Amino acid sequence: MKATSIFGGVQVFTILISIIRSKFIALFLGATGLGIVGLLNSTTSLIGGITNFGLSTSAVRDVSVANNNGDDMRVGLVVSVLRRWVWVTGAFGTLLVLLLSPWLSEITFGNSNYIWSFALISVTLLFNQLNIGQLVVLQGMQKLQYLAKASLAGSFLGLLVTVPLYYFFGNDGIVSALIIASVVSFVISWYFANKVHITKVSLTNELAFSEGKSMLKMGFLISLSGLLVTASTYIIQLYISYRGGVDQVGLFTAGFSIINTYVGLVFTAMATDYFPRLSAVAKSNELSKKTINQQAEVSILILGPILIAFLVFIKLIIIILYSNTFVAIEEMVLWLALATFFKATAWSVSFILLAKGDTKLFFWNELLANCYVLLFDLVGYYFWGLAGLGISCCATYLVYSCQVITLSKIKYQFSFDISFLKIFSIQFLLAVSCFAVVKFVDKPYSYLAGSIFILLSVWHSYIELEKRLGLKIALANFLNNRLKKE
Repeated sequence: MKATSIFGGVQVFTILISIIRSKFIALFLGATGLGIVGLLNSTTSLIGGITNFGLSTSAVRDVSVANNNGDDMRVGLVVSVLRRWVWVTGAFGTLLVLLLSPWLSEITFGNSNYIWSFALISVTLLFNQLNIGQLVVLQGMQKLQYLAKASLAGSFLGLLVTVPLYYFFGNDGIVSALIIASVVSFVISWYFANKVHITKVSLTNELAFSEGKSMLKMGFLISLSGLLVTASTYIIQLYISYRGGVDQVGLFTAGFSIINTYVGLVFTAMATDYFPRLSAVAKSNELSKKTINQQAEVSILILGPILIAFLVFIKLIIIILYSNTFVAIEEMVLWLALATFFKATAWSVSFILLAKGDTKLFFWNELLANCYVLLFDLVGYYFWGLAGLGISCCATYLVYSCQVITLSKIKYQFSFDISFLKIFSIQFLLAVSCFAVVKFVDKPYSYLAGSIFILLSVWHSYIELEKRLGLKIALANFLNNRLKKE
């Protein structure tokens, strides 16, 4: 909860910055420009998934374990090895995109107009990988405040850089904006990572290779699973582009951005605090079960009211964030909001595979998931267009939740506590009821009825969080401390 509050506070400002940036992009570039950004990003992410060797995850585990053991020399060695390998993997990714740029342009856009675009943005793979190297240090060392500040500063400076480029150059400013944004993110993360004391270790190439083997081996399987996700997204975007046009890709990107950005604070907390914490207790199935249940409960209690508010006011939110042109994604986002309940549940459980170090099992689990993700998305878009992508996402996370829960029960004797099942059932029932109201009740009556469901969700979350955290006492202590200081 502490990690979520830290990143939640930062996320408020990040969200405001994202709202401003999204609004300007929608106005200056439109759906077509947003589609170009999405295709360029997904293509380079696909190559990055091949070449980054999953260091952003495997290295976090190694740094976290060394830090938890209080071994400064081991921490210094792991960090030194990581920093050596992010240079190697980043340079490899840049070279690969540079060499494949003619082919990538033809495959992605169906013409050769974007060869130079791919050649230029190839450098972002290097800076993104160097950025990951700095963020892993902050995450593994549990420097959450530095990590949060780096996120906020990156978002703010990214806004200052990209918006003028889009305003003055339109679609011609996209490549420059992507490059400068990656450089800015690296510089900021480097600044905060250098605030953390890391014991200096003499590192030879032989030592870097021998110590990095386990990190790369684990990371390779993780990168393969990440590559599957990126490849699935890339394929569906190409399919949408060929079948519906680049503007449809822009709408698809906008719809998923709304959910991923504006309810992403809980998942940000998961990725930064939860994984290292779970890794620290991973040897005990009982402690792992307790940690997963705690994370799942807090996630649903925080997400529930936010998602229900999205369900009620989604049309207004889309117009505010983008423009009337993007109202076509309304039904898709409604389904995505429901899907997020299952996503939060699945994510809470699936981290145990990585925390336990079962990378092969993790890979096969993700391979199976991505097979039906792609199938569901293609079928969904073919029959129901953009709305079908929302429906397919909901079905995907429902199936995936059942999959990881069953796997974890068999492998690690995991099960959800009754308290979590009650919390999930109440919040999801409120969300489904709200979904029905939005679909079948005319406005403005749907706003009135939906607001009642929002209040019920907020009240339930408050009661449950009070039981676990003592919010009244915590607030009273905070106010007393403030009064004493004054």
